[in-house]
Amino acid sequence: MEELAGRVAVVTGAGQGIGRELVLRFGAEGMKLVVADIRDDLVEAVVGELTDAGYEAHGVTVDVTSLESVEQMRDATLERFGKVHVLCNNAGLGAGAQGALWEQHLNDWRWMFDVNVLGVVNGIHAFLPTMLAQDEEGHVLNTTSGNGGFTPLANSPIYAATKASVTTITECLWAQLKSQGAKVGASLLYPSTRTPGLLNTGIWRPGANRPERYDHPDAPPKEGRDALTMLEERMDAAGVELVWAPLEEVAELAVQAVRDGVFWATWPREEQAEKIRARAESQIARSDPDYLLEATPLTG
Repeated sequence: MEELAGRVAVVTGAGQGIGRELVLRFGAEGMKLVVADIRDDLVEAVVGELTDAGYEAHGVTVDVTSLESVEQMRDATLERFGKVHVLCNNAGLGAGAQGALWEQHLNDWRWMFDVNVLGVVNGIHAFLPTMLAQDEEGHVLNTTSGNGGFTPLANSPIYAATKASVTTITECLWAQLKSQGAKVGASLLYPSTRTPGLLNTGIWRPGANRPERYDHPDAPPKEGRDALTMLEERMDAAGVELVWAPLEEVAELAVQAVRDGVFWATWPREEQAEKIRARAESQIARSDPDYLLEATPLTG
């Protein structure tokens, strides 16, 4: 999609973090915007921000775990703008599960898979037939993670499993679209930056917005456990400075992926390549995945 101006972009999880940065950048490219999030207040705030900047934006409150809700978002998009060209399945979460995999509550698994995986599937199911029927250039951009998308971190198995699923789904989607000669492409967005540092997103508040059906006695509080403060305390104790990486660089990757048809939307780093090689070599040699122990100490 060489020309973005005048096209329509739908972004889930757009009320904060990466999603907010995506709609800001797509707006700067001249696109019409659908700001989708589960929280009304965040949707309203971001739509206001976009409107004040002179961008054309429409807000939709959506629960990506519900196909009906996502289909309503599609219908609202078509009613407002008539078409949709870019779908960013970006909504995601970390359930805040801690400890051994076999001790983590099944509702943490259910919640994270429903949002991180079925949220992507629901988006594809609801929007892609319309995008194909338009017979115009389009793109599906699914947000994954290096944690699961490349190699997992063994101390966050639920999250890693969901992002591995998103990666595989998107690979299959790309191949099917390509084999049919479709005008719609697909990409994986890895929240990476050229500038080293952490990304300030809603994932630091696990437990926020958890519906009652996924609750359990040891779940983080509904307002979200402040995982960031805990991290800051550990880094301070270790004498390490907390550095935030610019979210704008993630949005830059997204624009490149959509405009140039880049499938693996990530900034290349040697440490990333080393992890990929270590995993591939372990598979080829049928050796133990010792690289997981080096990357994610499970004690202490």
